[in-house]
Amino acid sequence: MSMTPFLKTIWTHYEKHGRDLPWRRNITPYRVVVSEIMLQQTQASRVAKKFDSFLKVFPNWTSLARAPLAKVLKEWQGLGYNRRALNLHRLAQKVAANNMKLPETYEELLELPGIGPNTAGSILAFAFNIPRPFIETNIRTVFIHFFFSKSRGKIHDKKLMPLIEEALQNTRNKKNPREWYYALMDYGCHLKQSEVNPSRKSAHHVKQGAFRGSNRELRSHILKLIISKPIDGSAIVNYFRDKKEKDILKNLMDLEKEGFVKKEQELYEIN
Repeated sequence: MSMTPFLKTIWTHYEKHGRDLPWRRNITPYRVVVSEIMLQQTQASRVAKKFDSFLKVFPNWTSLARAPLAKVLKEWQGLGYNRRALNLHRLAQKVAANNMKLPETYEELLELPGIGPNTAGSILAFAFNIPRPFIETNIRTVFIHFFFSKSRGKIHDKKLMPLIEEALQNTRNKKNPREWYYALMDYGCHLKQSEVNPSRKSAHHVKQGAFRGSNRELRSHILKLIISKPIDGSAIVNYFRDKKEKDILKNLMDLEKEGFVKKEQELYEIN
């Protein structure tokens, strides 16, 4: 497919079927950053259920930066991948130290906790309406579907990026990259619901392992236990009697090293 009919298809679908998501309303840099961190590795439908309640507790940079980490982790429960909550908390503290001003350049955003190249690009587009090419799962899905549907090999993002850049140079898209990326993501969501996910052709596609019975589940349960109250290490081991002691102690050591917990007089508590 050539670029012109592709652009028309995406915009036409968006005008008829654009999603009404809570982070697309009352747009501020803070709301954008919270949503983008939440959306890392988590479906939009799950984030939509948590976003407003999280914002009620932490409505701005100040409230989030000053909150105890335990409170942030408690409100994050249900989204998984708690490291994102830790990064968001640290990010808020950095922004608070910068007079509540989120950086508006790609390079400065990359210096913030939890912000990689694609998240930096999405923040520029959604918070500041600055055109910056980036790739996430729905965008990847759309470009593979339209431009590599007959390809038998795995498609690397390096092949997609020139097309993403070309689409962004279109006058309408360049003037309003925020809406353009909304349109792309909504079409990607539509594709995943209507057919086999085209992203399976991506060289970057990774099938997530089962959560139940995994070390991720054990780690999550250990952290949840410590969030509820400070607890002795031996009590944690006894609580998870069906798990190997060495696995529990390894997770405790990792959680302490990563900054989630600290050990005070034999008690583990949230840092």
